[in-house]
Amino acid sequence: MIAYLTGQFAHKTPAVVYIDVNGVGYEVNISLHTYSAIQQKEKGMLFTYLQVKEDSHTLFGFADMEEKQLFIRLIGISGVGATTARMMLSALKPEEITRAIIQSNTRLLESIKGIGKKTAERIVLELRDKLGKMEAAPVMGAALTVDSREQDTLQALTALGIPRQTAETAVRKVMGSAEGLDLEQLIKKALQSI
Repeated sequence: MIAYLTGQFAHKTPAVVYIDVNGVGYEVNISLHTYSAIQQKEKGMLFTYLQVKEDSHTLFGFADMEEKQLFIRLIGISGVGATTARMMLSALKPEEITRAIIQSNTRLLESIKGIGKKTAERIVLELRDKLGKMEAAPVMGAALTVDSREQDTLQALTALGIPRQTAETAVRKVMGSAEGLDLEQLIKKALQSI
């Protein structure tokens, strides 16, 4: 997995950026949100997500970790592909999407090209509680740390071949008593609970 790329922005458009990393050019798909963040820069870093399909490998780039995490959550929903998630992040800022989901504002989500009523309702249904917990945390840094450990544990379990649904259930079970545990201990505990 390519977590991030740092290099020269050799070519930029509102949808794609070419990043030259030590002489190797990477084509990275971006949202308008990310484009506005890097528009005036000649070099920098983008957090990335590599989508592997049978017929292609596609890199998606993000100006900040918040946008990347929201993208990953969105593509985890049935009916929301990477193109649709990128369209959402181009139409609205990550915090606006998060707020719309938490407040069950399906109309705002439906205003985005490619999002119909059923998809908007599914997004709200599947993500409202997860995003609500992050927003409810008093210190945003602490919320991101907890969420990051939870996400990392989930990714580790799915990488080990455990079905996503089973992995999510196991992670939810162990996160309640996760205080003071490091990532390795969390993964072991989650594996034991399966």
